[in-house]
Amino acid sequence: MKAVRVTEYGGPEVMSYEDVDMPSLGGSDALVKVEASGINYIDTYQRSGLYQIPLPTTLGLEAAGTVEEVGSAVTNFKAGDRVAYTSVPGAYAEYATVPEDKLVAIPDGVSFNEGAAAMLQGCTAHYLCKSTYLVKEGDRCLIHAAAGGVGLLLIQMVKNAGGFVIGTVSTEEKAVLAKEAGADEVILYSEQDFESEVKRITDGAGVNVVYDSVGKATFEKSVDCLSKLGYMVLYGNASGPVTEFNPATLGPKGSLFLTRPTLFDYTASRESLEWRSSDVFNWIADGNLNLRIEHLYPLVDVQQAHIDLEGRATTGKLILTP
Repeated sequence: MKAVRVTEYGGPEVMSYEDVDMPSLGGSDALVKVEASGINYIDTYQRSGLYQIPLPTTLGLEAAGTVEEVGSAVTNFKAGDRVAYTSVPGAYAEYATVPEDKLVAIPDGVSFNEGAAAMLQGCTAHYLCKSTYLVKEGDRCLIHAAAGGVGLLLIQMVKNAGGFVIGTVSTEEKAVLAKEAGADEVILYSEQDFESEVKRITDGAGVNVVYDSVGKATFEKSVDCLSKLGYMVLYGNASGPVTEFNPATLGPKGSLFLTRPTLFDYTASRESLEWRSSDVFNWIADGNLNLRIEHLYPLVDVQQAHIDLEGRATTGKLILTP
């Protein structure tokens, strides 16, 4: 079978599309024929070495497909079932073995592309606004990278919860996408100072929560956008990691909260995984959550996909199709 392998850390060029052996099937595993693999920023962190993982490896943490075979201890899935998963390495491939407790069924009305697109980014948006900071009616929320995969989903979830959304984007095209997703205000950070704009929009009150996947370039000003007892939710490092910060400054700024959450912890239990994925899939099927999937790449073109993602040349979700 074909898979994308990485033997050393580096740029997109270190990814190799090559023949590999079929993965071995454990007793609690299912062999999944991958129909669509999701591309996420965490993949670039693992590829570059920002997040250290054992090498060599097959990249990719989410996919959707069809169960081909199940291990002897598997009881909830059978050959032919349509499934999706996240937080399991090895999704950039034609086949993957996935532990049963990481699989979820894809309901009717949700395609393989939607299943792959929804798992990591959809469940991330879900935990951000349903658990890390529970958005309530009237809450003011600042969402960075608002036209990205998580950003567009998070806007919709926050609006459905009754929140007021301020989004930041880099281009006019992305501003239109954020507005279409439901953002109340959109700041073009390449032309405007987002801290000043947030204070203007909120009449100086600030926001209850900042959802920041950008990191180094936005962190300090994001903290200064918060109202008293506000939550600084740093869930990504697109511009680089935040390496210098004094927690003592959170007190004088309004007894603020700072957290660095990960999807792995928020889907660690079967109950959490099923809650988040079922909410996301049901919202998609009911038309209450719109996925933007406009970038489809053959698995062999994975290098170009990463180049486009890191070059900010994409919006919404990127999918690899084996």
